[in-house]
Amino acid sequence: MGLPEPLTRNKRRTRLTPERERELYGRTLDLVRDVGYETMTLDAVASESRCSKATLYRQWGSKPRLVSEALREMRPFSLEDLDTGSLRGDLHALAQRIGEARKDLDLVRGISLAIRKDADLADAVHEALVQPELDLFEAMLTRAAERGEIDRTAPACGFLPHMFVGSVFCRPLLERRAADTEYLQRYVDTVVLPLLLAA
Repeated sequence: MGLPEPLTRNKRRTRLTPERERELYGRTLDLVRDVGYETMTLDAVASESRCSKATLYRQWGSKPRLVSEALREMRPFSLEDLDTGSLRGDLHALAQRIGEARKDLDLVRGISLAIRKDADLADAVHEALVQPELDLFEAMLTRAAERGEIDRTAPACGFLPHMFVGSVFCRPLLERRAADTEYLQRYVDTVVLPLLLAA
């Protein structure tokens, strides 16, 4: 089955090596982290990566397309192999990864406003950042239910992603402090786990 229309990638003829493409993608995402999506320009990407602006337009055509493909190819968050053998262990491990992922959180913040205006960019963010995390939460809950730790039908299970994502982005707003590992693990123990184990 093919990808939905917004996610279908046009075939591009390219003379760039895969290594050079990844270098350009990496620099593109670094600029989004540093200055935000709206401020980042193809001129800046060209300058920072020592590539001609004409090459960028020939290969990707526009800033949204370049950033979208960079997200799909680079997939900033690493969520693989997160299985500690217990739900608490899994959630603590995830809290640590997110707490240490300052650059990736900066990337999400840098793109958050732009995705409201660009459907392809929104699809790329969902594909590269959101869906892998949703799949991870689903796998955690399924394993926990199979081990007998939780009732998979507990209402709180459906809100696990919301609780986690909310804690990450609300603390800077409410407390002007980053949601670091210590904070997120404390949040897991005092809020998330009691709700999941309540049923």
